[in-house]
Amino acid sequence: MNPKLREIEARPIEHQGQQMVLLRDPLHLSETQIAVPRPLAPLLGLMDGQRDAAALEAALQVRAGVRLAPGLMARLLADLDAAYLLDNERFAEAKGEALRSYREAPFRPLTLDGTGFPSRSDWADTQLQGYVDALSPTSETIAVDSVTAPIRGLISPHIDYQRGAHVYAEVWQAAAEAARSAELVIMFGTDHQGSDGSLTLTRQSYATPWGVLPTDVEALDGLVEVLGQGPAFAEELHHRHEHSIELAAVWLHFVRRGEPVPMVPILCGHFGAFIEGKADPASHEPFAAALGVLRQVMASRPTLVVAAADLAHMGPAFGDPYGLDFVAKAQVRAADNRLLETVYAGDEAAFFEELKTESDRRNVCGLPPIYLTLRLLEETTGSPAGYAICPADPQDTSVVTIAGVILH
Repeated sequence: MNPKLREIEARPIEHQGQQMVLLRDPLHLSETQIAVPRPLAPLLGLMDGQRDAAALEAALQVRAGVRLAPGLMARLLADLDAAYLLDNERFAEAKGEALRSYREAPFRPLTLDGTGFPSRSDWADTQLQGYVDALSPTSETIAVDSVTAPIRGLISPHIDYQRGAHVYAEVWQAAAEAARSAELVIMFGTDHQGSDGSLTLTRQSYATPWGVLPTDVEALDGLVEVLGQGPAFAEELHHRHEHSIELAAVWLHFVRRGEPVPMVPILCGHFGAFIEGKADPASHEPFAAALGVLRQVMASRPTLVVAAADLAHMGPAFGDPYGLDFVAKAQVRAADNRLLETVYAGDEAAFFEELKTESDRRNVCGLPPIYLTLRLLEETTGSPAGYAICPADPQDTSVVTIAGVILH
């Protein structure tokens, strides 16, 4: 057997004074996490399906000067296989069974119940209304008074509610009336595990504490027709645990006072090839085809477009070598302000170019959904509805930045 490592989540940790690499399955086929000592990390890159166990040991010794203790390779491979981290038949069977189970369920269940919000509607009402009530009069007045034209869309965070509470509350309070009058909601969410330039659909409907937001089958069928059955659903299992759409959908249902509305949930893969200049999102055919279908759907009924998107991710928690001090955080805020100016102008090309110019050094995970939202709405302008720099590690040297934007 020539073991091949899947695309998995790997992050550095320190355990009992030892530097480790923590591996976990992004599809959650197994919740087992495996900690690999840092000296063995090169071994993971060698698992490309071209070498058997003996060849892997020899390559590790030659390339990294590390000799494994007898039996260690066999134990490591067995642990990786048990956690479905190897790309093999066992993994394929588990993935297929998980997808069948997901599709056969009556709806896509809440995954953050108990960690992000309670699943009981009365408790969720209390929690989210508390966030709204905690808004300062100044921020609430700015958000509401800035809306001088019909609201066509918004940018909402997808960070946890505890850190992003006031931005969620500000943007959704400002957009509440538009959300209540919408007859369709198109929601673009970041797919943190998505492939390059992908648009991933699902026929499942998203549950919230107030019930279910039904997926609009007519719009979905139109998208499948132009994207193709295979590409449209190739990464559908990502919907099962991806939190970006879920967190915005809960706020949508809350401001609608529990009244359901048809929704088109679309997960957006990363823009790596576009940032590197290997391709151009403006000429990416799947985007053009999908947006054309969505515009036709929007022409027939009042529609709200939502980008569930965070901004920068910086600091050691995200692989940066240095932590952020007060000055560095001020620089991040200034860079975010420049980026948001392109959003307020409704200029998706300038928005993308701003991030491409800096090679997306700030890891803006909301790039795909924000770009597609601006492009779908075409002639639009934006107004601010909240901004925050959120801590992302106990030392407060890593940050995630978020913003709320109303699109007119």
